[in-house]
Amino acid sequence: MDTTLLSRAAELGRLLELRSLKVTTAESCTGGGVANAITAVAGSSKWFEFGFVSYANHAKEQLLGVPRQLVVDSGAVSREVVEAMASGALQKSGADLAVAVSGIAGPDGGTPAKPVGTVWFCWQLRERVVAQKYLFEGDREAVRVAAVEEALRGLLDILEN
Repeated sequence: MDTTLLSRAAELGRLLELRSLKVTTAESCTGGGVANAITAVAGSSKWFEFGFVSYANHAKEQLLGVPRQLVVDSGAVSREVVEAMASGALQKSGADLAVAVSGIAGPDGGTPAKPVGTVWFCWQLRERVVAQKYLFEGDREAVRVAAVEEALRGLLDILEN
């Protein structure tokens, strides 16, 4: 595990434990990478119980309650969908904090409007919702690693602000 990821995940755990909060993940293009980074920290079961890998659109619907029409209208890689993913993950898990990630890691799947490397994030802490789009450079693995790093950074930011 990359030391930056492990360091961020450990800091996240420290803050969550200090505040008696739990986190959950709703991941698409990262394929469980955020949950993997979180659970690499010893003792993470105190603040992480489970996450969701909803790679396919129907998984987003079935696991997280994302409305099919929302995916049709906005696309899986959109603010609307990651916000629905985060909200669904909080509802299903009972956690206090969620991160949702949906993007195009490549090498295929990009369009002029949403090129390869486009990743939408949503961080939700109870009623506070922050969504952001990024465009990461590099191959599939680079995009996925960058997305995991950003997911963890955003979790720390929403806890600290």
